Amino acid sequence: MDSENLHRRLKKIIGQINAIDRMIDEDIPCEQILMQVNASKSALHKVGHIIVEGHLENCVKNAINDGDADDALSDISSILEYYSRL
Repeated sequence: MDSENLHRRLKKIIGQINAIDRMIDEDIPCEQILMQVNASKSALHKVGHIIVEGHLENCVKNAINDGDADDALSDISSILEYYSRL
């Protein structure tokens, strides 16, 4: 997993959230605030996607290579369940 990329993305999301907080205090129109909320949600969803990809490429792939296919499938099922809640 590319942790540097994830940290960079998360810092950007934190900045977006802080900007949304300021927008509320500055009485910015709701439409503009909601656009920023949606952008933050999309960015956070992408972070989740990157984490899932990394997990599949590393943990699940290693489990399959080690002959633990049942554990790998169970792990994939758990990850998809958590990720689909986002």
